[in-house]
Amino acid sequence: MAGLVAISSPAVRAAAADPAAAQVDGFDAALLSAMKAGKAAGVQARYRTLAPAVARAFDIPTMIRFAVGPAPWSAIPAGQQQALTEAFQRLTVASYAHNFDGYSGERFVVDPNVLTRGPDKVVQSRIIPPGAAPVVIAYRMRQSGEAWKIIDVLYNGSISQLTTRRADFSATLAHGGAPALIAHLNALADKELK
Repeated sequence: MAGLVAISSPAVRAAAADPAAAQVDGFDAALLSAMKAGKAAGVQARYRTLAPAVARAFDIPTMIRFAVGPAPWSAIPAGQQQALTEAFQRLTVASYAHNFDGYSGERFVVDPNVLTRGPDKVVQSRIIPPGAAPVVIAYRMRQSGEAWKIIDVLYNGSISQLTTRRADFSATLAHGGAPALIAHLNALADKELK
């Protein structure tokens, strides 16, 4: 689904100048590696390839807190918060391993013009398939320790992954609490890993 611009490309050098863009560049490179391994490697091998890349690039604890919502999150015991975080990370990796399962000459191009919005940065990456229109993915990022990390993914530049997930998560939480949401996230990950 994607390919990487050669490291000597001006866009890559410019993107690397901004640490948030460089983080997205690194994640795109991991996606490319998984894609090139393709179906022959299998979803489990792609999962193993992408797990460390997701851990480096994403702030999963912040993402699950946003997806659950501040009030419900604060009512969940710490042990269940940890289990939710782990299940959400597993689902995130599994989704990328499932969806980026083949390569046919696509490229990733990170826009060097990084937007600053309050404490966050927005980095746009385009997936350019041969002979087709690019797909824009915007990454909302926030500083976490020394690194810029992804805290939301916006498909086509505007559809927030976390906003979409919040509706699903809140219904599950309302019907069965954190244990039901943990089971739901793990079931979704299991489905992606088949």
